[in-house]
Amino acid sequence: MKSYTAITYLLSVGVVATAFQPSTVSRQVLRPVKTQAYKQSSTSLLSSAAADEDVATIQILMSDTGGGHRASANALRDAFNVLHETEPDRFPLKIHCDIVDIYTDYGPFFPYNQYVALYKIMAEYSFLWKWFYEFGSTPLGLWLNENALELSCFEPFQDCLTRNPFDSSMNDKRADMVVSVHPLCQDLPLKILSSLDSNGASRSEGRVTPFVTVVTDLGGAHPTWFNEGVDKCFVPSDVLKKAAMDRQVKENQIVQYGLPIRRGFWRFGADYTGSPEEQDEATEMEGVHHKPTIRESLGLKDMTTVLIVGGGDGMGGIIAQAQAVGEKLQSLAASTNENYQMVVVCGNNKAAQTTLSPPQTNWGADIEVNVQGFVNNMDEYMRASDILITKAGPGTIAEASICGLPCILSSFLPGQEEGNVPYVEENGFGCYRGSVDGMAETVQEWLASPSKLEQMRDNALVAARPDATLDIARELADMVYVRKEELKKGGGANSKKETQTKTKSIQYGMGPF
Repeated sequence: MKSYTAITYLLSVGVVATAFQPSTVSRQVLRPVKTQAYKQSSTSLLSSAAADEDVATIQILMSDTGGGHRASANALRDAFNVLHETEPDRFPLKIHCDIVDIYTDYGPFFPYNQYVALYKIMAEYSFLWKWFYEFGSTPLGLWLNENALELSCFEPFQDCLTRNPFDSSMNDKRADMVVSVHPLCQDLPLKILSSLDSNGASRSEGRVTPFVTVVTDLGGAHPTWFNEGVDKCFVPSDVLKKAAMDRQVKENQIVQYGLPIRRGFWRFGADYTGSPEEQDEATEMEGVHHKPTIRESLGLKDMTTVLIVGGGDGMGGIIAQAQAVGEKLQSLAASTNENYQMVVVCGNNKAAQTTLSPPQTNWGADIEVNVQGFVNNMDEYMRASDILITKAGPGTIAEASICGLPCILSSFLPGQEEGNVPYVEENGFGCYRGSVDGMAETVQEWLASPSKLEQMRDNALVAARPDATLDIARELADMVYVRKEELKKGGGANSKKETQTKTKSIQYGMGPF
């Protein structure tokens, strides 16, 4: 999933250079501005008594650099709720998730508190992203990132990691466990937890609070995803398992299931009143996943459908793609007397939605065209479709495979998404086409060969991991339950009173270097 890893490195050069300037000016620890996202990051409000006795707590660290990181965090939260409801004997305690954008809410200054805005700029200029990403993978780039973050963000991020999971304005009780779903949320949080758990004695030893990384990339990932100090590292693919081991993460720390994805894409839809194994796949496919039924519910025609998506931010030249594919489908419809339909999901790109909708665009009578903005039921649109055109985001690819949906990849961010192209091609359910004409020609080729489409659909289902989210959640739940018992027995304390270290001003200068 899209991360902001690449941008940090060049900007961090300036941060470190500033830090080396002789100065005796001390920096006060800043509490985060209470943005709307910050206020809503805790997913429920419970009493302190309930929190102590009846609820386990997990803080999930992420940044809204692209929609995938928060989507993964929300998917894990939903999975914990489902496990508590459907497997109460194994998971008797409710698990409360405190989902926090640590950079937006706790970044002390630019660029850290502006990652989301900067990400959108960088994603538009792939050559810059490529440069930053590759530089950030070098030993120098990794060193700059690690030390600039520690110098600038240690105390603000400590404020985040000590916040009450039920009331983010309080710092009187920490979460029982911490999970990262973002590449820039490993190194510094691990140091902070070591400092907290050792009462300030060490930033490298003494951590007892469980810390887990859930990697949300697929065919390639930045080195900052992997830290040998984690308790577990969940990866979705063989490629990323190797990448983790190359970064000295031991094989017994690595767990491979798949990507955490939204509930609508879990096995056989959203009915989890019984275990997945007990559900009748044939019956389910004839019901929830029956294309004509889904199309009718969405107000679509029951005909061969091409779906074009631009992600939550609507990036990727979606207007030109829709126009090229629309013209090709019109030509096919006129020459073959077949009926075709195109659905375009523009995300938050309102300009694209307006441009592709009447009266600005007249698609003619030969094809049906449905243009949407941001949708919360992408699982239904995917299951209603026969071909998907999308940028190479890992979450979208994983979701498409679960729906048995062949993919035409239109673009990718260099580095982190580049590996997703061979993942799709080698698994036999899609290809990369970098031009709109190439995309339109491939649509025509696939539609002319129903047997090829069917084979790609079967290949996608083989690659699918519909149980990954629940499998990951089960292991995380087991871990936080063990930690909860340890805390009850006095095996470690997560209250501020027992873990708080003395706050000191950070002197600009050589400092920790």
